[in-house]
Amino acid sequence: MKNLIYTLLFLFPLGAFAAGDIKLDEASIDLTDNASLQRGAKYFVDYCLGCHSVKHIRYLNIARDFKIDNDAVLENIAPENAIIYDKMLSAMNAHDATKWFGTKPPDLSLIARVRGADWLYSYLRGFYIEEKAPMGVNNTVFKDVAMPNMLWQLQGLQKPVYKMESGQKFISKLKLTEPGQLSPEKFDLLVNDLVNFLVYVGEPHQLERIRMGKYVLLFILMFLIVAYLLKREYWKDIH
Repeated sequence: MKNLIYTLLFLFPLGAFAAGDIKLDEASIDLTDNASLQRGAKYFVDYCLGCHSVKHIRYLNIARDFKIDNDAVLENIAPENAIIYDKMLSAMNAHDATKWFGTKPPDLSLIARVRGADWLYSYLRGFYIEEKAPMGVNNTVFKDVAMPNMLWQLQGLQKPVYKMESGQKFISKLKLTEPGQLSPEKFDLLVNDLVNFLVYVGEPHQLERIRMGKYVLLFILMFLIVAYLLKREYWKDIH
């Protein structure tokens, strides 16, 4: 509960900005797509784990839930020298994080549940160049973001196209000015896989819960039928 409160307090300014008139792009989430989840886990380790942790997930969970061999997880997903029972923790210490970013990057275990998949998908694709910003970039979803765009080499560099409406200036779209290593279509797929993994992290047993929920509802329905018949049997003599 304490960790949840800290996460919500940290993300409150994000929510205040995101509550405005901001169009979010729709992510395609499929927790049954193990290939997508595996790719997303690998992207998280490669591009996010340096700063952010997902402390409630072990590499063993990935092997078990994604139905892949332990050795394959260690070879293809986990960082070097990790063991299968390790949690997905960042190596960055709090002192260095505060020095470089002003605060320690938050654990992302609950980010998908707090912000939503569409918000994350739009955020990771919404970085644009702004030289006066502390990190040299800003974001269409998170104004004055204090995080660098870790995916810029893959995405390329974007600049905002502004539009005036009712006397106010706002960003109408982002224009790719310097192509990255991936085409826009392939980059969007990469981001979607990463978001898919973060949705899994937020509730690893979601598919099991949904599956069990059907049986629970069936049990309740059967119990209601039995209770109704029992009620009729008890009350028939009174009427």
